[in-house]
Amino acid sequence: MHDPACAKTYPPRRAVVAWIFFDWAAQPFFTLVTTFIFAPFFAAALTPNPAEGQALWGYATGLAGLTIAVASPVLGAIADVAGPKKPWIAAFGALLVVGSAALWWAAPGRPHAVPLALVAFAVGTIGAEFATVFNNAMMPRLVPPERIGRLSGAGWAMGYVGGLVSLALTLAFLAADPATGKTLLGLSPAFGLDAAAREGDRFSGPLTALWFLVFVLPMFLLVPDVPRSRVPLAAAARAGVAQLADTVAHARRHGMIARFLIANMVYQDGLVALFAFGGIYAAGVFGWGTVEIGIFGILLTVTGTIGAFAGGRLDDLIGGKRVVMGALAVLILCCFGILSLAPGRVFFVLEASPALPGDGLYASLPEKIYLALGLIIGLVAGPLQAASRSLLVRLAPEDQVGQFFGLFALSGKVTSFLGPTLVAVATQASGSQSAGLAVLIGFFALGGAVLAGVRQP
Repeated sequence: MHDPACAKTYPPRRAVVAWIFFDWAAQPFFTLVTTFIFAPFFAAALTPNPAEGQALWGYATGLAGLTIAVASPVLGAIADVAGPKKPWIAAFGALLVVGSAALWWAAPGRPHAVPLALVAFAVGTIGAEFATVFNNAMMPRLVPPERIGRLSGAGWAMGYVGGLVSLALTLAFLAADPATGKTLLGLSPAFGLDAAAREGDRFSGPLTALWFLVFVLPMFLLVPDVPRSRVPLAAAARAGVAQLADTVAHARRHGMIARFLIANMVYQDGLVALFAFGGIYAAGVFGWGTVEIGIFGILLTVTGTIGAFAGGRLDDLIGGKRVVMGALAVLILCCFGILSLAPGRVFFVLEASPALPGDGLYASLPEKIYLALGLIIGLVAGPLQAASRSLLVRLAPEDQVGQFFGLFALSGKVTSFLGPTLVAVATQASGSQSAGLAVLIGFFALGGAVLAGVRQP
Protein backbone atom coordinates (compact mmCIF):
# COMPACT_ATOMS: atom_id res chain seq x y z
CA MET A 1 0.00 0.00 0.00
CA HIS A 2 1.04 3.58 -0.55
CA ASP A 3 2.25 5.24 2.63
CA PRO A 4 1.05 8.87 2.84
CA ALA A 5 3.99 9.65 5.07
CA CYS A 6 6.29 8.93 2.18
CA ALA A 7 4.44 11.28 -0.17
CA LYS A 8 6.65 13.98 -1.58
CA THR A 9 5.97 17.46 -0.23
CA TYR A 10 6.19 20.65 -2.26
CA PRO A 11 6.87 24.26 -1.23
CA PRO A 12 4.05 26.81 -0.75
CA ARG A 13 2.55 28.79 -3.62
CA ARG A 14 4.68 31.86 -2.92
CA ALA A 15 7.80 29.83 -3.75
CA VAL A 16 6.31 28.79 -7.09
CA VAL A 17 5.40 32.40 -7.94
CA ALA A 18 8.90 33.52 -6.95
CA TRP A 19 10.44 30.90 -9.25
CA ILE A 20 8.24 32.08 -12.12
CA PHE A 21 9.62 35.61 -11.65
CA PHE A 22 13.04 34.42 -12.82
CA ASP A 23 11.71 34.39 -16.39
CA TRP A 24 10.36 37.94 -15.90
CA ALA A 25 13.77 39.01 -14.59
CA ALA A 26 15.86 37.45 -17.38
CA GLN A 27 13.70 38.04 -20.47
CA PRO A 28 14.63 41.74 -21.08
CA PHE A 29 18.14 40.60 -22.00
CA PHE A 30 16.71 38.65 -24.93
CA THR A 31 14.06 41.26 -25.81
CA LEU A 32 16.03 44.50 -25.43
CA VAL A 33 19.64 43.47 -26.04
CA THR A 34 19.44 40.51 -28.39
CA THR A 35 16.45 41.40 -30.55
CA PHE A 36 14.74 44.77 -30.63
CA ILE A 37 16.92 47.58 -29.25
CA PHE A 38 20.67 47.10 -28.82
CA ALA A 39 21.28 44.67 -31.69
CA PRO A 40 19.73 46.98 -34.35
CA PHE A 41 21.58 49.93 -32.80
CA PHE A 42 24.86 48.01 -33.02
CA ALA A 43 24.40 47.19 -36.70
CA ALA A 44 23.16 50.65 -37.66
CA ALA A 45 25.29 52.98 -35.54
CA LEU A 46 28.47 51.27 -34.33
CA THR A 47 29.72 49.48 -37.44
CA PRO A 48 30.57 50.83 -40.92
CA ASN A 49 27.46 49.25 -42.46
CA PRO A 50 24.54 47.03 -41.35
CA ALA A 51 25.83 43.99 -43.24
CA GLU A 52 29.15 44.09 -41.38
CA GLY A 53 27.33 44.73 -38.12
CA GLN A 54 25.07 41.73 -38.66
CA ALA A 55 28.08 39.55 -39.43
CA LEU A 56 29.99 40.65 -36.32
CA TRP A 57 26.91 40.20 -34.13
CA GLY A 58 26.47 36.73 -35.61
CA TYR A 59 30.05 35.77 -34.78
CA ALA A 60 29.62 36.94 -31.17
CA THR A 61 26.37 34.99 -30.94
CA GLY A 62 28.04 31.91 -32.38
CA LEU A 63 30.98 32.10 -29.96
CA ALA A 64 28.65 32.45 -26.98
CA GLY A 65 26.50 29.62 -28.30
CA LEU A 66 29.52 27.35 -28.73
CA THR A 67 30.61 28.06 -25.15
CA ILE A 68 27.12 27.26 -23.89
CA ALA A 69 26.88 24.12 -26.02
CA VAL A 70 30.17 22.72 -24.72
CA ALA A 71 29.89 23.65 -21.06
CA SER A 72 26.20 23.51 -20.11
CA PRO A 73 25.81 19.69 -19.98
CA VAL A 74 28.97 19.41 -17.86
CA LEU A 75 27.94 22.18 -15.46
CA GLY A 76 24.45 20.72 -15.19
CA ALA A 77 25.89 17.33 -14.30
CA ILE A 78 28.16 18.88 -11.67
CA ALA A 79 25.23 20.77 -10.14
CA ASP A 80 23.20 17.53 -9.93
CA VAL A 81 25.92 15.99 -7.78
CA ALA A 82 26.81 19.09 -5.75
CA GLY A 83 23.18 19.86 -4.89
CA PRO A 84 22.19 23.56 -4.64
CA LYS A 85 21.31 25.46 -7.79
CA LYS A 86 21.14 29.03 -6.45
CA PRO A 87 24.92 29.58 -6.22
CA TRP A 88 25.20 28.75 -9.92
CA ILE A 89 22.31 31.06 -10.77
CA ALA A 90 23.95 33.85 -8.75
CA ALA A 91 27.34 33.38 -10.44
CA PHE A 92 25.98 33.36 -13.97
CA GLY A 93 23.42 36.05 -13.16
CA ALA A 94 26.38 38.24 -12.25
CA LEU A 95 27.77 37.72 -15.77
CA LEU A 96 24.40 38.78 -17.20
CA VAL A 97 24.45 41.94 -15.09
CA VAL A 98 28.06 42.88 -15.84
CA GLY A 99 27.77 42.18 -19.56
CA SER A 100 24.51 44.10 -19.90
CA ALA A 101 25.67 47.12 -17.90
CA ALA A 102 28.90 47.39 -19.93
CA LEU A 103 26.89 47.99 -23.13
CA TRP A 104 26.34 51.59 -21.98
CA TRP A 105 29.93 52.44 -22.86
CA ALA A 106 29.61 51.20 -26.45
CA ALA A 107 29.00 54.71 -27.82
CA PRO A 108 29.23 55.74 -31.50
CA GLY A 109 32.65 57.15 -32.32
CA ARG A 110 34.24 55.92 -29.11
CA PRO A 111 37.45 53.87 -29.57
CA HIS A 112 36.99 50.13 -29.15
CA ALA A 113 33.19 50.49 -28.95
CA VAL A 114 32.65 47.56 -31.32
CA PRO A 115 34.81 44.98 -29.49
CA LEU A 116 33.46 46.22 -26.16
CA ALA A 117 29.88 45.68 -27.32
CA LEU A 118 30.64 42.22 -28.73
CA VAL A 119 32.49 41.00 -25.64
CA ALA A 120 29.85 42.42 -23.28
CA PHE A 121 27.05 40.86 -25.33
CA ALA A 122 28.78 37.46 -25.39
CA VAL A 123 29.41 37.56 -21.62
CA GLY A 124 25.79 38.56 -20.94
CA THR A 125 24.48 35.82 -23.24
CA ILE A 126 26.56 33.15 -21.51
CA GLY A 127 25.35 34.38 -18.12
CA ALA A 128 21.68 34.47 -19.13
CA GLU A 129 21.69 31.03 -20.75
CA PHE A 130 23.59 29.25 -17.96
CA ALA A 131 21.48 30.86 -15.22
CA THR A 132 18.40 29.61 -17.07
CA VAL A 133 19.78 26.04 -17.17
CA PHE A 134 20.05 25.93 -13.37
CA ASN A 135 16.74 27.70 -12.81
CA ASN A 136 15.02 25.09 -15.01
CA ALA A 137 16.62 22.29 -13.00
CA MET A 138 14.66 23.43 -9.91
CA MET A 139 11.27 22.65 -11.50
CA PRO A 140 10.69 19.04 -10.33
CA ARG A 141 10.92 20.09 -6.65
CA LEU A 142 8.30 22.84 -6.99
CA VAL A 143 5.10 21.13 -8.19
CA PRO A 144 3.77 17.58 -8.75
CA PRO A 145 4.43 16.01 -12.16
CA GLU A 146 0.86 16.62 -13.32
CA ARG A 147 1.37 20.39 -12.90
CA ILE A 148 4.77 20.69 -14.58
CA GLY A 149 3.21 21.85 -17.86
CA ARG A 150 1.29 24.63 -16.16
CA LEU A 151 4.38 25.74 -14.26
CA SER A 152 6.49 25.84 -17.42
CA GLY A 153 3.81 27.70 -19.35
CA ALA A 154 3.37 30.25 -16.57
CA GLY A 155 7.13 30.86 -16.52
CA TRP A 156 7.30 31.40 -20.28
CA ALA A 157 4.25 33.67 -20.15
CA MET A 158 5.72 35.72 -17.32
CA GLY A 159 8.91 36.05 -19.36
CA TYR A 160 6.93 37.32 -22.35
CA VAL A 161 5.19 39.88 -20.14
CA GLY A 162 8.52 41.04 -18.71
CA GLY A 163 9.92 41.44 -22.20
CA LEU A 164 6.80 43.28 -23.34
CA VAL A 165 6.81 45.72 -20.42
CA SER A 166 10.53 46.44 -20.73
CA LEU A 167 10.23 46.94 -24.51
CA ALA A 168 7.20 49.23 -24.18
CA LEU A 169 8.94 51.34 -21.53
CA THR A 170 12.08 51.62 -23.66
CA LEU A 171 10.24 52.60 -26.85
CA ALA A 172 7.93 55.01 -25.03
CA PHE A 173 10.37 56.82 -22.76
CA LEU A 174 14.02 56.01 -23.52
CA ALA A 175 14.98 55.14 -27.11
CA ALA A 176 14.46 58.09 -29.47
CA ASP A 177 14.73 58.66 -33.20
CA PRO A 178 18.09 60.46 -33.63
CA ALA A 179 16.58 62.58 -36.42
CA THR A 180 13.67 63.94 -34.36
CA GLY A 181 14.96 63.44 -30.84
CA LYS A 182 11.57 61.99 -29.82
CA THR A 183 10.48 58.59 -28.56
CA LEU A 184 7.63 56.53 -30.00
CA LEU A 185 5.18 58.59 -27.91
CA GLY A 186 6.65 61.84 -29.21
CA LEU A 187 8.40 62.59 -25.91
CA SER A 188 11.95 63.68 -25.14
CA PRO A 189 13.95 60.76 -23.69
CA ALA A 190 13.77 60.37 -19.91
CA PHE A 191 16.71 61.16 -17.62
CA GLY A 192 18.06 63.67 -20.15
CA LEU A 193 19.32 60.91 -22.45
CA ASP A 194 20.87 62.29 -25.64
CA ALA A 195 19.07 61.00 -28.73
CA ALA A 196 21.87 62.06 -31.08
CA ALA A 197 24.37 59.95 -29.12
CA ARG A 198 21.87 57.05 -29.08
CA GLU A 199 21.97 57.00 -25.29
CA GLY A 200 18.43 55.63 -25.12
CA ASP A 201 19.44 52.57 -27.15
CA ARG A 202 22.57 52.05 -25.05
CA PHE A 203 20.57 52.47 -21.84
CA SER A 204 18.80 49.17 -22.68
CA GLY A 205 21.92 47.47 -21.29
CA PRO A 206 21.92 49.03 -17.80
CA LEU A 207 18.12 48.75 -17.68
CA THR A 208 18.41 45.00 -18.35
CA ALA A 209 21.02 44.65 -15.58
CA LEU A 210 18.95 46.60 -13.04
CA TRP A 211 15.77 44.77 -14.01
CA PHE A 212 17.42 41.39 -13.39
CA LEU A 213 18.91 42.43 -10.04
CA VAL A 214 15.55 43.63 -8.70
CA PHE A 215 13.21 40.94 -10.00
CA VAL A 216 15.39 37.86 -9.42
CA LEU A 217 15.41 38.54 -5.66
CA PRO A 218 12.11 36.71 -4.93
CA MET A 219 13.57 33.53 -6.38
CA PHE A 220 16.63 33.76 -4.11
CA LEU A 221 14.59 34.65 -1.03
CA LEU A 222 11.56 32.38 -1.30
CA VAL A 223 12.38 29.29 -3.39
CA PRO A 224 13.87 26.39 -1.38
CA ASP A 225 17.06 24.99 -2.86
CA VAL A 226 18.38 21.46 -3.06
CA PRO A 227 20.29 20.54 0.12
CA ARG A 228 24.06 20.73 -0.20
CA SER A 229 25.72 17.37 -0.54
CA ARG A 230 28.72 16.38 1.54
CA VAL A 231 30.71 15.84 -1.64
CA PRO A 232 33.52 18.44 -2.11
CA LEU A 233 33.21 20.56 -5.24
CA ALA A 234 36.21 18.95 -6.93
CA ALA A 235 34.81 15.48 -6.29
CA ALA A 236 31.37 16.66 -7.43
CA ALA A 237 32.94 17.92 -10.64
CA ARG A 238 34.59 14.57 -11.31
CA ALA A 239 31.42 12.67 -10.44
CA GLY A 240 29.27 14.99 -12.54
CA VAL A 241 31.49 14.67 -15.60
CA ALA A 242 31.66 10.89 -15.15
CA GLN A 243 27.86 10.72 -14.86
CA LEU A 244 27.48 12.80 -18.01
CA ALA A 245 29.94 10.61 -19.90
CA ASP A 246 28.05 7.54 -18.75
CA THR A 247 24.75 9.03 -19.92
CA VAL A 248 26.15 9.84 -23.36
CA ALA A 249 27.91 6.46 -23.66
CA HIS A 250 24.77 4.57 -22.71
CA ALA A 251 22.32 6.73 -24.64
CA ARG A 252 20.18 3.68 -25.36
CA ARG A 253 19.03 3.70 -21.75
CA HIS A 254 17.63 7.17 -22.40
CA GLY A 255 16.49 6.60 -25.96
CA MET A 256 13.32 8.67 -25.69
CA ILE A 257 15.24 11.62 -24.24
CA ALA A 258 17.90 11.38 -26.96
CA ARG A 259 15.23 11.32 -29.66
CA PHE A 260 13.45 14.28 -28.08
CA LEU A 261 16.68 16.29 -27.83
CA ILE A 262 17.41 15.68 -31.53
CA ALA A 263 13.88 16.81 -32.45
CA ASN A 264 14.24 19.86 -30.20
CA MET A 265 17.54 20.73 -31.88
CA VAL A 266 15.94 20.68 -35.33
CA TYR A 267 12.73 22.60 -34.69
CA GLN A 268 14.40 25.13 -32.37
CA ASP A 269 16.84 25.94 -35.20
CA GLY A 270 13.85 26.73 -37.40
CA LEU A 271 12.18 28.83 -34.71
CA VAL A 272 15.34 30.85 -34.04
CA ALA A 273 15.73 31.59 -37.74
CA LEU A 274 12.04 32.43 -38.14
CA PHE A 275 12.21 35.09 -35.44
CA ALA A 276 15.61 36.34 -36.60
CA PHE A 277 14.43 36.90 -40.18
CA GLY A 278 10.79 37.88 -39.54
CA GLY A 279 11.55 41.59 -39.31
CA ILE A 280 14.09 41.46 -42.14
CA TYR A 281 11.53 39.73 -44.37
CA ALA A 282 8.90 42.37 -43.60
CA ALA A 283 11.37 45.17 -44.24
CA GLY A 284 12.46 43.70 -47.56
CA VAL A 285 9.04 42.65 -48.89
CA PHE A 286 6.80 45.38 -47.47
CA GLY A 287 9.28 48.15 -46.66
CA TRP A 288 8.47 48.21 -42.94
CA GLY A 289 10.55 50.57 -40.81
CA THR A 290 11.38 50.79 -37.12
CA VAL A 291 7.87 51.84 -36.05
CA GLU A 292 6.10 49.04 -37.92
CA ILE A 293 8.57 46.39 -36.75
CA GLY A 294 8.54 47.70 -33.16
CA ILE A 295 4.76 47.61 -32.92
CA PHE A 296 4.77 44.20 -34.60
CA GLY A 297 7.20 42.97 -31.92
CA ILE A 298 4.97 44.25 -29.12
CA LEU A 299 1.85 42.61 -30.61
CA LEU A 300 3.73 39.36 -31.17
CA THR A 301 4.85 39.36 -27.53
CA VAL A 302 1.24 39.83 -26.39
CA THR A 303 0.04 36.79 -28.35
CA GLY A 304 3.09 34.85 -27.12
CA THR A 305 2.08 35.57 -23.53
CA ILE A 306 -1.49 34.42 -24.13
CA GLY A 307 -0.25 31.31 -25.91
CA ALA A 308 2.18 30.36 -23.15
CA PHE A 309 -0.51 30.61 -20.44
CA ALA A 310 -3.04 28.63 -22.47
CA GLY A 311 -0.45 26.15 -23.69
CA GLY A 312 0.63 25.29 -20.15
CA ARG A 313 -2.88 24.23 -19.24
CA LEU A 314 -3.28 22.36 -22.51
CA ASP A 315 0.03 20.62 -21.79
CA ASP A 316 -1.29 19.23 -18.50
CA LEU A 317 -4.49 18.10 -20.22
CA ILE A 318 -3.18 16.36 -23.36
CA GLY A 319 0.59 16.13 -22.84
CA GLY A 320 3.59 18.15 -23.98
CA LYS A 321 4.26 16.06 -27.07
CA ARG A 322 0.83 16.75 -28.55
CA VAL A 323 1.19 20.47 -27.82
CA VAL A 324 4.56 20.59 -29.59
CA MET A 325 3.30 18.60 -32.58
CA GLY A 326 0.28 20.88 -32.94
CA ALA A 327 2.46 24.00 -32.69
CA LEU A 328 4.80 22.68 -35.40
CA ALA A 329 1.85 22.01 -37.72
CA VAL A 330 0.61 25.58 -37.23
CA LEU A 331 4.11 26.98 -37.89
CA ILE A 332 4.34 25.04 -41.16
CA LEU A 333 0.96 26.40 -42.30
CA CYS A 334 1.97 29.96 -41.31
CA CYS A 335 5.21 29.69 -43.28
CA PHE A 336 3.26 28.60 -46.37
CA GLY A 337 0.93 31.54 -45.80
CA ILE A 338 3.83 34.01 -45.59
CA LEU A 339 5.36 32.56 -48.75
CA SER A 340 2.09 33.26 -50.58
CA LEU A 341 2.32 37.02 -49.92
CA ALA A 342 3.82 39.81 -52.00
CA PRO A 343 3.15 43.57 -52.12
CA GLY A 344 0.52 43.06 -54.83
CA ARG A 345 -0.51 39.44 -54.22
CA VAL A 346 -2.03 37.15 -51.61
CA PHE A 347 -2.30 33.35 -51.57
CA PHE A 348 0.13 33.11 -54.51
CA VAL A 349 -2.37 34.06 -57.27
CA LEU A 350 -4.91 36.59 -55.96
CA GLU A 351 -4.11 40.21 -56.83
CA ALA A 352 -4.18 42.84 -54.10
CA SER A 353 -3.62 46.58 -54.18
CA PRO A 354 -0.28 47.60 -52.62
CA ALA A 355 -0.14 50.31 -49.99
CA LEU A 356 0.30 53.91 -51.12
CA PRO A 357 2.21 56.67 -49.32
CA GLY A 358 0.06 58.13 -46.56
CA ASP A 359 -2.19 55.08 -46.21
CA GLY A 360 -0.98 54.43 -42.65
CA LEU A 361 0.37 51.39 -40.84
CA TYR A 362 -0.22 47.94 -42.33
CA ALA A 363 -2.51 49.46 -44.98
CA SER A 364 -2.44 46.79 -47.69
CA LEU A 365 -4.15 43.40 -47.51
CA PRO A 366 -0.85 41.45 -47.81
CA GLU A 367 0.55 43.41 -44.84
CA LYS A 368 -2.56 42.72 -42.77
CA ILE A 369 -2.31 39.00 -43.53
CA TYR A 370 1.41 39.00 -42.71
CA LEU A 371 0.64 40.72 -39.41
CA ALA A 372 -2.08 38.16 -38.62
CA LEU A 373 0.20 35.22 -39.46
CA GLY A 374 2.94 36.73 -37.31
CA LEU A 375 0.58 36.97 -34.36
CA ILE A 376 -0.43 33.33 -34.83
CA ILE A 377 3.26 32.39 -34.84
CA GLY A 378 3.66 34.24 -31.55
CA LEU A 379 0.60 32.43 -30.19
CA VAL A 380 2.10 28.96 -30.80
CA ALA A 381 5.77 29.78 -30.13
CA GLY A 382 5.16 30.15 -26.39
CA PRO A 383 3.43 26.75 -26.02
CA LEU A 384 6.10 25.14 -28.23
CA GLN A 385 8.93 26.30 -25.97
CA ALA A 386 7.09 25.80 -22.67
CA ALA A 387 5.87 22.30 -23.61
CA SER A 388 9.38 21.34 -24.74
CA ARG A 389 10.72 22.25 -21.30
CA SER A 390 7.98 20.38 -19.43
CA LEU A 391 8.31 17.33 -21.71
CA LEU A 392 11.97 17.04 -20.77
CA VAL A 393 11.09 17.22 -17.08
CA ARG A 394 8.68 14.32 -17.57
CA LEU A 395 11.20 12.25 -19.54
CA ALA A 396 14.33 12.81 -17.42
CA PRO A 397 15.20 10.99 -14.16
CA GLU A 398 14.77 13.51 -11.34
CA ASP A 399 18.29 13.01 -9.99
CA GLN A 400 19.74 13.86 -13.41
CA VAL A 401 17.45 16.71 -14.42
CA GLY A 402 20.20 19.35 -14.25
CA GLN A 403 22.38 17.28 -16.54
CA PHE A 404 19.57 16.78 -19.02
CA PHE A 405 18.69 20.47 -18.98
CA GLY A 406 22.34 21.05 -19.84
CA LEU A 407 21.87 18.70 -22.81
CA PHE A 408 18.60 20.53 -23.54
CA ALA A 409 20.51 23.81 -23.75
CA LEU A 410 23.11 22.03 -25.89
CA SER A 411 20.46 20.73 -28.30
CA GLY A 412 19.06 24.23 -28.65
CA LYS A 413 22.47 25.80 -29.35
CA VAL A 414 24.81 23.30 -30.98
CA THR A 415 23.41 23.81 -34.48
CA SER A 416 21.74 27.20 -33.95
CA PHE A 417 23.87 28.59 -36.76
CA LEU A 418 22.39 26.10 -39.24
CA GLY A 419 18.93 27.62 -39.73
CA PRO A 420 20.11 31.19 -40.42
CA THR A 421 22.97 29.89 -42.60
CA LEU A 422 20.70 27.78 -44.81
CA VAL A 423 18.22 30.66 -45.09
CA ALA A 424 21.07 32.91 -46.20
CA VAL A 425 22.39 30.37 -48.72
CA ALA A 426 18.94 29.76 -50.22
CA THR A 427 18.23 33.48 -50.40
CA GLN A 428 21.55 34.27 -52.06
CA ALA A 429 21.31 31.37 -54.52
CA SER A 430 17.79 32.26 -55.64
CA GLY A 431 17.82 36.01 -55.17
CA SER A 432 14.49 35.66 -53.36
CA GLN A 433 13.66 36.14 -49.70
CA SER A 434 10.80 33.69 -50.10
CA ALA A 435 13.17 30.86 -51.01
CA GLY A 436 15.10 31.50 -47.81
CA LEU A 437 11.96 31.32 -45.72
CA ALA A 438 10.89 28.08 -47.43
CA VAL A 439 13.89 26.34 -45.84
CA LEU A 440 12.27 26.71 -42.42
CA ILE A 441 9.33 24.52 -43.41
CA GLY A 442 11.80 21.65 -43.69
CA PHE A 443 13.13 22.29 -40.18
CA PHE A 444 9.65 22.19 -38.62
CA ALA A 445 8.60 19.13 -40.62
CA LEU A 446 11.76 17.17 -39.81
CA GLY A 447 11.59 18.11 -36.13
CA GLY A 448 7.98 16.90 -36.00
CA ALA A 449 8.86 13.64 -37.74
CA VAL A 450 11.60 12.86 -35.20
CA LEU A 451 9.39 13.83 -32.25
CA ALA A 452 6.59 11.58 -33.49
CA GLY A 453 8.58 8.55 -32.30
CA VAL A 454 8.92 9.83 -28.71
CA ARG A 455 6.72 8.04 -26.17
CA GLN A 456 5.67 10.36 -23.35
CA PRO A 457 5.20 8.73 -19.94
